[in-house]
Amino acid sequence: MQPSILIYPFLSTFIIGKMFREQKTSSLKQIIMKTKLLIPMAFLFAGTLIFSMITGFKSLQDKKPWPVPDADKNKVNPLKPDASSISDGKALWSLHCKSCHGTKGMGDGSKAAQLKTEPGDFSKVATQSQTDGSLFYKISKGRDDMPSFKKKIPENDDIWSLVNYIRTLKSK
Repeated sequence: MQPSILIYPFLSTFIIGKMFREQKTSSLKQIIMKTKLLIPMAFLFAGTLIFSMITGFKSLQDKKPWPVPDADKNKVNPLKPDASSISDGKALWSLHCKSCHGTKGMGDGSKAAQLKTEPGDFSKVATQSQTDGSLFYKISKGRDDMPSFKKKIPENDDIWSLVNYIRTLKSK
C-alpha cells in the first residue's frame, strides 16, 4: 500500500469508496493507482494556497500611498552624510528599525512577518528616490504598523542621521 494512503486513512477511504462506487468496472488496484497522484496533488494545492495566502498575497496587494505634505517633503537635511552622522544613524537603526526592516533594510527583519503591512526594501529606488524630508516625515510621524519615532528619537538631528544611514542602504 502507498504511504499516503496509510497516513490519510479517512480521506483515502472516502476517495477510494467514491471512485469505486462511480466506476463499477474498475478494480480496486486501478482506483488505488489513480489516487496515488490525487492525494499528493490535493495536498500540494492546499499547501501552495496556504503559502500564497501567507506570503504571496501580501506582496500582491497594492501599496497604499503615503502622502507627505510639500512643506515636509521639501525640508533639507541639515546634516552632511559624514562618517559621524552615518555611524549615529546606524546605531539608531540597530536599536529602532532593524527588527522590522532588517539589517540591510530589505524588509526582512525578525518582526517583519508579524506586520500587516510590508516594511519595504530600502535598498530599492522606491525608497532611495524619496527626498530626505519625506523620509524624515515618515520616521517622525509613522503610519499603520510603522510607529511614530518622534518620542523615541526626540532630537531632530538624530532622525536626520538615520536618514543619512538609510541612504547607505542603496543597492549597488
